Amino acid sequence: MDAPVSTAPDKRPQIALLEDDPGVRRSLQLLLRGRGFDVKAFGSANSLLADPEVAAAACLVIDYRLPAVDGITVLESLRARDWTGPAILMTAFGTAEITRRARTAGFCEVFDKPLREHILVATLERLTTSGPAPSHRLI
Repeated sequence: MDAPVSTAPDKRPQIALLEDDPGVRRSLQLLLRGRGFDVKAFGSANSLLADPEVAAAACLVIDYRLPAVDGITVLESLRARDWTGPAILMTAFGTAEITRRARTAGFCEVFDKPLREHILVATLERLTTSGPAPSHRLI
């Protein structure tokens, strides 16, 4: 007797992307979707923080410089709501102080812009496939 064939699609890692520049946001969204990630992109910190689906994200990719608040503050807000997943900070304004603040806030990686796409993809693959999925809880 033949084994049953699964018709359920493979679970794609969910990535929450916060980038205020529409061109960069769309480019990253297309890149990551093409590499097998399920990407939900946001243009503002407020829209990301208001979306309850962010709790299911396997990883966050956040720009540092945003109109109303910086990316570090966004992750701090999520951490205050008990979101425990990995996060990557992107910045075109990298300094030792920003990197220190980012690491203290809980960012796994800080990448300078322009991004090296292959490094971003490899890092996301590592962060979303290593070990059991972390608990992501938002209140």
